Amino acid sequence: MIKKYLINKIFLFFFLLLGIFFYFNYKKQEQISKISDFENLKEKVHSANKIKNIKHTSIDNNKNEYTIEAEEGEIDLDNSSIIFLKNVKANIRLIESEDVFITSNFGKYNINTHDSIFSKNIIIDYANNRITGEYLDLSLINNLMIISKNVVYTKDSTLLKADVVEMKLDSKNIKVFMHDNKNKVNIITK
Repeated sequence: MIKKYLINKIFLFFFLLLGIFFYFNYKKQEQISKISDFENLKEKVHSANKIKNIKHTSIDNNKNEYTIEAEEGEIDLDNSSIIFLKNVKANIRLIESEDVFITSNFGKYNINTHDSIFSKNIIIDYANNRITGEYLDLSLINNLMIISKNVVYTKDSTLLKADVVEMKLDSKNIKVFMHDNKNKVNIITK
């Protein structure tokens, strides 16, 4: 447990150092901009904070494991705890429940809280279930996933369409609802 705690702290320390480095690098680039072409400088600063092939794993007190991977990431210059991701894959390994696999085109990951936001072409797979949508807010601390925008839930021969699906990670209990009470959840069985 202490080893995992130390690894998480070392990883956090690394990102803080990286953030400080980018902060001072950015300040240096800002001074150069008075002399050089602004567009040229903007491209240099933008590309300086990109990371390829990201993988981060964290383990909570209950020994549940969360791994997030991306082809590319970009550290937010205003908040070094935030990384913007492209082509994202996540795996939530729960001790007392089925694993949850998530893919999306884009993501936003907070290295301190491990909270993640996924967007565009989201696919969530667990057991015999699949949920697709365009926006996913994942909070490990709250043990909750909220999927919205064009949500389709598929299990065996049942298809469900709704505005929002909320799912507790540990129990897989879900709430399905529409934003407008006049609209109804659409359920199709084959």
